[in-house]
Amino acid sequence: MKLFIGCDHAAFEEKEELKNYLVEKGYEIGDVGTHENERCDYPDFASALAIGVAHENVKGILLCGSGIGVSMVANKYKGIRAALCRSTTDARLSVEHNNSNVLCVGARINTMEEIKEITQAWLSAEFQNGRHAHRVEMFNSIGEDI
Repeated sequence: MKLFIGCDHAAFEEKEELKNYLVEKGYEIGDVGTHENERCDYPDFASALAIGVAHENVKGILLCGSGIGVSMVANKYKGIRAALCRSTTDARLSVEHNNSNVLCVGARINTMEEIKEITQAWLSAEFQNGRHAHRVEMFNSIGEDI
């Protein structure tokens, strides 16, 4: 399974560790950057990831200091359902109820171990469809075409 991953300078080291963790689990990773820990602008990387996720119909993971900025940018794009998750419960429910396709986490908020656990919970969860399907269709019609 292919995943896109991206971050800003505040989460570069965490992104690299998470990327290695996911590769070890058999995922193909499309890394949209940043590729160094020098100051950069997270909207560039969140936009690149959102466009990649939408065009290839895969999932993506974004990291920044808090996770807030990248989630705000990603959610500007039609078809993107980016969820800022602080816990495994958040991650699981974001998929089960909202069919999230982008996970956003904060490197300054969660430990690396928590980020891995949140990621695993998110990747393992399945959309429940049913009463949630109509709402997800509503999400998909909102946002900027890409």
